[in-house]
Amino acid sequence: MEDRRSLGIGMETGEGAGGPSGPDGLGLRFGCVSFNQDSTSLALGTKTGYKLFSLTMVDKLDCIHESETLDVYIVERLFSSSLVVVVSTTMPHCMNIYHFKKGTEICNYSYPNKILSVRLNRQRLVVCLEESIYIHNIKDMKLLKTLLNTPSNPSGLCALSTNHSSSYLAYPGSATIGEIIVYDANNFVTVTMIPAHDSPLAALTFNASATKLGSASERGTVIRVFSIPEGQRLFEFRRGMKRYVNIRSLSFSPDGQFLCASSNTETVHIFKLEQLGPSEGDEAATWTSYVGKMFSAASSYFPAQVSGMMSQDRAFATVHLLTSCQENVCTLAIIQKLLRLLVATTDGQLFIYTVDPLDGGECMLAHKHSLFGGGGDDDDDDDELNEGKETERSVGQTQACPSYAATAALPASGPVTATLTGYSEDSGAKKGEVIPEHEFAAGPVCLDDENEFPPINWCRDGTGGGQARSS
Repeated sequence: MEDRRSLGIGMETGEGAGGPSGPDGLGLRFGCVSFNQDSTSLALGTKTGYKLFSLTMVDKLDCIHESETLDVYIVERLFSSSLVVVVSTTMPHCMNIYHFKKGTEICNYSYPNKILSVRLNRQRLVVCLEESIYIHNIKDMKLLKTLLNTPSNPSGLCALSTNHSSSYLAYPGSATIGEIIVYDANNFVTVTMIPAHDSPLAALTFNASATKLGSASERGTVIRVFSIPEGQRLFEFRRGMKRYVNIRSLSFSPDGQFLCASSNTETVHIFKLEQLGPSEGDEAATWTSYVGKMFSAASSYFPAQVSGMMSQDRAFATVHLLTSCQENVCTLAIIQKLLRLLVATTDGQLFIYTVDPLDGGECMLAHKHSLFGGGGDDDDDDDELNEGKETERSVGQTQACPSYAATAALPASGPVTATLTGYSEDSGAKKGEVIPEHEFAAGPVCLDDENEFPPINWCRDGTGGGQARSS
């Protein structure tokens, strides 16, 4: 589930995961799809490789990078930088970090169990296993902290805030009820514990300023928003009352005024976060406001559960997808100066809808793209993908570096489970090991520009590696 701002979804590879509806009637063999932290880029992973797309236009989808790494089930890009994290089913315990523009591997780390999710921001890189969480420094990949014996988290659910001033990490505090632990990944202290839901958690997301946290449980009927760091409940939205659903993803709009939620049904809901002030409560007595006042007055006479449902807000806007059988991930972004809802599905489609921020209602489909080219409603996908490949080749020629595919195909300096321990929590790189060259910035690290490189450089031999250690 993305966080945050990580909105990636991971599925088992094979035809059963995405169905037999891939290109040319072949099994899709789908691995993952995720938006980056500010929804300016989309990453797609499959059994045959992964792709990175730029999301700057509605009717044009640019493939800016394509690799041949096999069996990818996690791929995360750090904002619009050249840093990308990849995990494959061939080595599910190993995380590889690449500089995709240079075509080089920055480093790799192995962990005691399968990697379930990876979250990134400008300060931290977080790796989530089923019962432990590893926190790395993004500048040098030093392992800073390990949270051991966390409640069983088989889906790897966690969220990492993405603003400059904080690194809040949210993860389940219980395997049986919906408790949320909010952890300060900069200062390594627990901030608060939020009793969010009666059922186990299914989705978590921070807003861009890290002042709000959205959550949903496995029942999927109620979505709640809490203040951060206080943990006080601010909003409660009812997705529906007729049936339980599986929430696929949650995401705030860039300004934090809207929250979208997708599920295993055909409907994507968008909720508006607004508090009615005293003056707004005394507006002219329209039929809607009259009914609202009647419900509010009557709710005090009903049991707590009934009055709670009556006080919950409904969706401000909705989208009805063409099918409900595919997994999906959604996000809200500003593209070409308008608020858009983006939904990527497991059959390799990207839907872009226009949201009316004033009146809401049913959102209008602005464009549909095929992430594999030659499909969907965009007849120019193949040309756009070719343009992306030509751009990538020209960058490689300018920098005189081997292609990413060629670099990734080279054997590593040693097996993932070698005795290299990488960075220890206390002393950094061990004596005798390869020490990476670092690019430390004097001020805040800015990675929004495509022309800027990540804050860490590749190892001298191009094959830096390590094994994560417990703290």
